[in-house]
Amino acid sequence: MTYEEILKVIFPYLEGVDLASCMAVCKQWRDIARNDYFWKCLCAKRWPSICKRPNPPTLTYYKLYQTFCRRQHSRTLLPPRLSFNDLEFFIDIWNEDRLLLSDVVPGPVLETGIKILPQGICNMLRFHLEGPEYKMTLPVEPRFTVPMNQTVSVSVLVWRKDSNRVARIIDKSMFDYIDRTAHRAMAFDYLEFSPSHPFISGIRAWISLLFMEDGNEGVLDVFGIEMDFCDAATSKEEVLWLLDMLDWK
Repeated sequence: MTYEEILKVIFPYLEGVDLASCMAVCKQWRDIARNDYFWKCLCAKRWPSICKRPNPPTLTYYKLYQTFCRRQHSRTLLPPRLSFNDLEFFIDIWNEDRLLLSDVVPGPVLETGIKILPQGICNMLRFHLEGPEYKMTLPVEPRFTVPMNQTVSVSVLVWRKDSNRVARIIDKSMFDYIDRTAHRAMAFDYLEFSPSHPFISGIRAWISLLFMEDGNEGVLDVFGIEMDFCDAATSKEEVLWLLDMLDWK
């Protein structure tokens, strides 16, 4: 059996990534590995029904496999139509019937976030806030304390100046999950989107109280707020696109 015949016996047993790697070894391997029979075998494993046709639905099975099995790279978004300069956020936090915080926050303030972290925060929270992922944060001034055994809720509306319309982000959601290790108390609500985007659903807005130990057992010393849409948006541009699609009224 010749060297080329050995390769033709082995190649049909390879996975697509491995067969593609063989094409980069040398010209001889590339020419053999491009044989459409090998790629038809791979397509037959993934989509058996597509090989029942006498001819591939594309030019070659290699092209078919390459198109639908290659790793998707992150795509560059078009510039969002909305900017943080166009937005104001209305944030209200309640401790049962007592109003803890009621603030109108300009978009650029939430975009800039907490510039200097206070002394005494735990390492896990510091690592989270200083990480590369985009996040919207707001310092709480003056700070407030929350007993862990009491109900705390939050509402967030957003107003856009360019159209003078308002959308709801969070509607009286409870901070019912407290992560003592990461020093965050979290609440969420599902976003409501415009009827012009009927197939978008199930995306949550998360808001967190960032706290330090108060020294009193069961009391949270809140120094900041964080809001994110990590189900769907992990960059500033993605957040703005997401907000633009809300049900503005």
